[in-house]
Order: sequence, then structure tokens, then C-alpha cells
Amino acid sequence: MKVLLINGSPRKEGNTYLALREMEKIFEQEQVESEIIHIGNKPIRGCIACRVCAQKGKCVFDDCVNEIAPKFQEADGIIIGSPVYYASANGTLVSFLDRLFFSTPFDKTMKVGASVVVARRGGLSSTFDELNKYFTICGMPIASGQYWNSVHGREIGEAAEDAEGLQGMRTLARNMSFLMKAIALGKEQFGLPKKEEFQRTDFIR
Repeated sequence: MKVLLINGSPRKEGNTYLALREMEKIFEQEQVESEIIHIGNKPIRGCIACRVCAQKGKCVFDDCVNEIAPKFQEADGIIIGSPVYYASANGTLVSFLDRLFFSTPFDKTMKVGASVVVARRGGLSSTFDELNKYFTICGMPIASGQYWNSVHGREIGEAAEDAEGLQGMRTLARNMSFLMKAIALGKEQFGLPKKEEFQRTDFIR
């Protein structure tokens, strides 16, 4: 089992990292391999809808998106961690995710996804909802914890004082470990769900 943790905060070891690290400790106990990748301070441009990825199998902009794509393909699960900016995810992270999910041709069905959000006070639920949409459009089950996956803290290290939030991270990691293992067993016995030929419906003719 392997899970990828994406740190979308510009602060490499800020409160978002602290939340992800709390999960990583549980993954170690559960014998799930994990890797935290920091992308929040990288110069990542957004998707320009050129669709070159459809021919090349990778994004036309050759940066960390293409570097991380093989790790995503290999992983059984992915966790996206973001601070809250104006009740939304960090713009750098959104650009990264738009291109990562759109440009990768491999089937993401039954890879487990989870999102983790960190804020001083508000905007957590809207950011949480925003990030989960990347999973649901790809047939990826979403792991849940004991509450919406959020931790509070503004200054670096303040999240360590949010006992309930960190407990939620540990619960999420245990639930995600169980779900990934259960899906692996299900795939061995039953395989992946059958897929119908895609029926496209456009609203502008």
C-alpha cells in the first residue's frame, strides 16, 4: 500500500504539514508507505486547455506535475492538503491539481482520495468541498474521518494546539488505510467495476 500526501501550503513545514505529518505517523503504524510532497511554493502555471496531453500522455508544461504523475499512478491513495485563502484552496495547488488530474491518462477508479484543510477560522468547509470534487469526477472513493477534515491554526505550529483537529487526522489515516486495504482485497477477488462506453451529452449544439 502506498499513499501520496500533497502539501499545497507555501510554508513547507507550516500547519498544513503538521496535519499531514500527523496522518503519516498512523500510516507508518498501519504499514502503509507514504510520501509528503511539497508543491505550495513552486511556480506552477494553470491549465491552458491546449489538450496536448491527449497526444503526449503528459502535460505540455514539463514541471513538477509531470514529475509527480507517475507517483500518483503508482499510489493506492492521495491526500490533498491546503491552507484556506478567501474560503478557497491555495491558487498554486489548484493549478497543480487541474493539470495533474486532466493530463494523466491512467484510470483513477478506486484510488482513495482525501482532502485536509487548515485555516485560522473560517472557509474550511467550502475549501474541503472544492478539493473533494477532484476525486468524485474520477471514480475515486473519498475517505472520511470523524468530522470534516480540518485543523485550525494561523501562525506556524499553532495547529499543534487543536487536539480535536489532530485526532481527526489520525482517525482519517486509519479509515483511509482500512479502505485502501479493503479495496485491494476486493480488486483481487472481483476486479474493478465494469465501465460502460462513455455517453457524452453537450448542451450547446
